[in-house]
Amino acid sequence: MRLLVVGGSGFLGAELVRQGAAAGHEVTATCHTRPGEAAGVAWAPLDVRRRADVEALVAAVRPAAVVNAAFRQRDWATTATGAAHVALAAGTTQGVLFTDDVRCPVHVADLATALLELAAAGPPGVRHVAGADAVSRYELGLLVARRDGLDPDLLPAGRRADSGVPGPLDVRLDCAATQRLLRTRLRGARRFLDPGRP
Repeated sequence: MRLLVVGGSGFLGAELVRQGAAAGHEVTATCHTRPGEAAGVAWAPLDVRRRADVEALVAAVRPAAVVNAAFRQRDWATTATGAAHVALAAGTTQGVLFTDDVRCPVHVADLATALLELAAAGPPGVRHVAGADAVSRYELGLLVARRDGLDPDLLPAGRRADSGVPGPLDVRLDCAATQRLLRTRLRGARRFLDPGRP
């Protein structure tokens, strides 16, 4: 396997490089200032804060897998923005948002508040906690695109049933009984992704 380890000279990255090379993988590793010492590894200088440089390296290496281990304490541009650059450069495979894959997304704040409320007040038992709306992954993508001012017409749609991806298509959780126990309102995706909704 052709493997690209971003941040290969760091603590985790060096171990990934060592194990990858020992397993016989074709390893390319990046470093910000100086390369590591693993034998048989191609080293490339890279500043993950520069998106164009990340894209160029991924295009040149054409790895089967990319592992991002780049990290710098208290450096948001390296640790977060850099990780986004790596993810965007590595995630170039074509895909679709499934129109027949249905879930009940819940806002993380609602979920955390509801779980703490249930834990503190009981009664004991199994509870379903999910959003009020059943939406397809495609519809969720449309909601996010509209919220963020992106062109929803650019989102590719397809059917999961035609893709061969295993697992259930429709996973709706009936949370009516749980909602009756809660003060917290479990908003659905249509409500929490549309700032115009009351």
